[in-house]
Amino acid sequence: MKSAIGIDIGGTHLRAARVSAEGAILARGRAPSSPDPSAVLTRIEALIAEIHDNTVAGIGIGAPGRVDFEARRVLSGGYVDLSRVPLAERLQERFGHPVVVDNDCSMALVGEGAAGAARGAPNVVMLTIGTGIGGAILEGGRLMRANGTAGQLGHICIDPKGLRCICGRIGCVETVSSGTALRRHIAEAGLGETTTAADLLARRDMGDIVATNILQAWAGPLRTAIDSLVAVLDPGIVVLGGGLGHAAVAALSGVKAAPSWYEARIRPAELGDDAGVIGAALAALPPQPSRKRLVLVNGVPASGKSGVALGLSRATGWPVLSLDTIKNEFLAEIEQVDRPFNRTLGRASLRAMFALVEQARPGETLILDAWFGFQPPEFLAGLIDAVGPAAIAEIWCSAPPETIGARYAARVASRPHGHPGMDYVPELIALAARAEPSRFGPVVETETTAEIDFATLRTQVESALVSTGPISIPG
Repeated sequence: MKSAIGIDIGGTHLRAARVSAEGAILARGRAPSSPDPSAVLTRIEALIAEIHDNTVAGIGIGAPGRVDFEARRVLSGGYVDLSRVPLAERLQERFGHPVVVDNDCSMALVGEGAAGAARGAPNVVMLTIGTGIGGAILEGGRLMRANGTAGQLGHICIDPKGLRCICGRIGCVETVSSGTALRRHIAEAGLGETTTAADLLARRDMGDIVATNILQAWAGPLRTAIDSLVAVLDPGIVVLGGGLGHAAVAALSGVKAAPSWYEARIRPAELGDDAGVIGAALAALPPQPSRKRLVLVNGVPASGKSGVALGLSRATGWPVLSLDTIKNEFLAEIEQVDRPFNRTLGRASLRAMFALVEQARPGETLILDAWFGFQPPEFLAGLIDAVGPAAIAEIWCSAPPETIGARYAARVASRPHGHPGMDYVPELIALAARAEPSRFGPVVETETTAEIDFATLRTQVESALVSTGPISIPG
């Protein structure tokens, strides 16, 4: 099993971790940071030596400031300025592994995309709210770098008549919505220097006007910056990380957003201090084939799932694999199929569906249309585990049992022989009354007697796919 070592260079701490290809932390190390770049480099070498073993295949570094990824050079920095240190060359010479150097926020986004708040999402904007404001952009699953340093999102101008930023320009969002700016807002309001964002949020919730005004001055410009980024980049999700990421999300709940064409969900980062080391390590590993995403469109026979699957496919471009499409071709060739043999064909067709999933392109999202409840959950779990999807979601299609029975009765004459006939209708009505989702992933419930808004359904499914965790057999 290959692993890599990720390093996150901060103003207070230097963090290191040995990380598996799946994003699991196998070993950790930490040391104090320093404004002396030589001291930082020496401490990084010591951290790597401490957690290194024979599985390590690369080293990734997340550095503050502007970074030329291709040249592996830090171009500028703040408290820790490594622009004059041959960071990549020295580490590669010492340890004999390829070394990747990138912006620390970009590395945090890689970590959140692999194992955190942006898991499975191809288009993401991330802002890290700390001493300053960092940024990174994921487009189609790849970091956007443009000429080399794209993603300096803290330097979006939100007030041409505002404060001068350390970058040299006027009115950057970092000047009013960073952690440094929050401390200034607090001081200007006459509150003590020990006042925290959590204190302000608690006081706001109790109706304190001073706290409310401070949070508005801090989060209002951030909302403006986020709205501009969403309009320009159209991400599926905006992630706020850094030491104040959770507080910023909470503060934004008190900032009224103007109605707009452009919307995206805003979520706090999930990995905390681990995001940077996980992302840096994963960036240093050889590229892995992108795993597939599965959308199970589930429901009893005649629940409307085939129409839902086709409608979602038209809205997304995702291909559909239907169990009946596979099974009906066998029924057309085989005579005298009784119900036990029909179930055997169904089981074989389910295997065929997942065999086709395995042959699909890496990174593909596939819609699987079937009544998955006709087999034990352990059987379905085995098929899913063999594919190893990156994410899985379920659409549960339902309708009143009598409606389902009437639908089935209306189509009996047009179904290939081998499917149950009219005598199955009472059994189906009883089944519809007790059937439940398979729950191998988040469930999006859809009532198929109502008109379905497939744009909304797509958004719900994308959200479910992002939030998917490890696949397990439902209890």
